[in-house]
Amino acid sequence: MPCKLQLVSIFPDITTLCVHPLGTLHHLIYHPTPLSLHAANQPNMAKLFVSLSFLLLIHASCLAYQPSFQQQNQCQIQRLNALEPIERVQSEAGFTEFFNSNEQEFQCAGVEVIRHQIQPQGLLLPSYTNTPILFYVEQGSGIQGVMLPGCPETYEVSTEQFEGRKGGGAFTDRHQKIHQFRQGDVVAIPTGAAHWLYNNGQDELVIIALLDSTNYANQLDPNHRRFFLAGNSQGEQQQQQQQQQFQPRSWQRRQQGESQQEGWDNILRGFTTETLAEAFNVDHETAELLRGENDQRGHIIFVQNGLQVIQPPMRREEQEYRRGPRANGVEETICSMKLQMNIDDPSNADLYNPQAGRCTHLNSFKFPILQFLQLSAERGVLHRYGIVSPHWIMNAHNIIYVTEGNMRIQIVNDLGQEVFNDEVQEQQLVVVPQNFAVVKQAGEQGCRWISFRTNDNAMINTLAGRTSVMRALPVDVLANAYQLSREDAQKVKYNRQESVLFTPGGSYTRGRGGM
Repeated sequence: MPCKLQLVSIFPDITTLCVHPLGTLHHLIYHPTPLSLHAANQPNMAKLFVSLSFLLLIHASCLAYQPSFQQQNQCQIQRLNALEPIERVQSEAGFTEFFNSNEQEFQCAGVEVIRHQIQPQGLLLPSYTNTPILFYVEQGSGIQGVMLPGCPETYEVSTEQFEGRKGGGAFTDRHQKIHQFRQGDVVAIPTGAAHWLYNNGQDELVIIALLDSTNYANQLDPNHRRFFLAGNSQGEQQQQQQQQQFQPRSWQRRQQGESQQEGWDNILRGFTTETLAEAFNVDHETAELLRGENDQRGHIIFVQNGLQVIQPPMRREEQEYRRGPRANGVEETICSMKLQMNIDDPSNADLYNPQAGRCTHLNSFKFPILQFLQLSAERGVLHRYGIVSPHWIMNAHNIIYVTEGNMRIQIVNDLGQEVFNDEVQEQQLVVVPQNFAVVKQAGEQGCRWISFRTNDNAMINTLAGRTSVMRALPVDVLANAYQLSREDAQKVKYNRQESVLFTPGGSYTRGRGGM
């Protein structure tokens, strides 16, 4: 994680201080001055002692804070693969699919990917994880709640609106903000924030989610763990789609001597009935229900008669989508911070070529919460045989998930070796490690994809095109580097006039799939 260097004026012997992006002291460098080594100068010796004590304190804090789980050589990859989910966990109102986090690509990028499919009136039970989550709504619409500690319950309803509930008595509800989302939205959930999802639409809700296991906020485990606040797995069925021995760590027992087949339970089950009754000031029968021992529905449940929550009309949310973010970063707090933003609207494209396609980037300048998650996203659309210029991402790993159609991707590592050259189909993904060169070309039906990137402002550097490295080099450098004539070097530099999205042509042969 890059640091910001600052001078420390209170201790002249300590010249530089490295500060974590969120303000946490992270590293300190000590440079003794000649005076500090003069044994006879007692004030300076005292100052030196305080400085060294301060240094040791910061150093110990940094060692305790640093959560880096990535090991060296995790990205020494000779061959990449197009990946698919290998396991499905079925529940009453939907299922969750898991990609194998043990694959070398995920180990390199330090991320995990899961896919939820939720039926209408299906509720993904409240839970929280040790990693930040960035998910894309592939299909459908719904609502979610993200419970943030210390934030007020700003959604409330008068007593009259809840007359007749719970035994006929008046009932008042008050809760934190409800967020509405739709197809094409990217939604951010901070580490450790309890959240739930509900499908209030007519179609199945499909979500592809990235969990950043090596994020600085995760100090628990190199894998993501999900802590459920309700339900258990007694009614769930696991379907292994391949013969690999993989089981999602969040969904298995971790205590020695317990069978993994017993599955997960919500965290309240670990407390005694008496403790829960006292903590919530309820009777023992209610406390037993909180523990969920007899709940057979799984982690996605069906809500009879629909979910009744307090929320503003959808029309107001749609107007907010059209206006876009108005916050300038000063008045925005974690409680009012926007948690979702649509990335599918063609009018918001950052790159556009009517013959080739479009790309929309979502970074922390557009979507401020991404600064805390240290993640970003890209939505790409390529028309028939459209090409994305050969490029590399300077400061992030790139996880590409195809949502529609197919495309051929070629990836090259630092040794100049081709590590991937294949068609990527719908619902498959490819992990492109940082700085690996990649080129994409859509198939006959075109292609749409969503990319997750492990930096809140991922930067692309292209090899060909109007804004490329080649265009920035002097012609003589190109001619000598590649043993070209100046005339051919100028062709390499200037023949492709588009910037990033190319129309097929020249030496590309469509009949052979382009690349």
